[in-house]
Amino acid sequence: MIDLYTWTTPNGRKPAIMLEECGLEYSVHPINIRNGDQFKPEYVKICPNSKIPAIVDRDAGVSIFESGAILVHLAEKTGKFLPAKDPGRAKVLEWLFWQMANVGPMFGQAGHFVNAAPEKISYAIDRYANESARLIKVLDSQLANNEYMAGAYSIADIATYPWVVVGFPAIKAVKPDAVGEGANVARWLAAVGERPAVKKGMEVPKV
Repeated sequence: MIDLYTWTTPNGRKPAIMLEECGLEYSVHPINIRNGDQFKPEYVKICPNSKIPAIVDRDAGVSIFESGAILVHLAEKTGKFLPAKDPGRAKVLEWLFWQMANVGPMFGQAGHFVNAAPEKISYAIDRYANESARLIKVLDSQLANNEYMAGAYSIADIATYPWVVVGFPAIKAVKPDAVGEGANVARWLAAVGERPAVKKGMEVPKV
């Protein structure tokens, strides 16, 4: 049994999708970040950084925070969606960390300054929206010659999909010329989004 601590954000969707893809038994513990649940002492013991998601893998006797670390753990636990050796393993990790270091932070900041900031700061909007648009073009170029991000479907796709399915149309609306057509990204979004496990994982947690 795996305990999943999560919320309805792109990062929070990643482990739910992976758990569904791997067919692992898990229980969901919603951490309402709007109410500050992430700062409660019992959760901080699991995730000292007070962010979601986190898991407790009872079989392995370990708790893990950071979505990328969770995906790698579950992939190695099940032998799925991460090749055991290079070059396939290196390519999956390459694109997984590309998402972690780029897509999440840039899309998140773009979304904040476009939608949530109390003051519309044009410099911040342009900075993060333009960089997000550039990342979409990077992904589109990679998908021009690959069905999925690292060739076969992997944890790189699982990590990136929840961000791009929301961010692609949003960034395209703000920076249509910078994003371009994005036909390869659109094809990839449709393919990943049709997977039953992805559909189920994108609804976790139900609140």
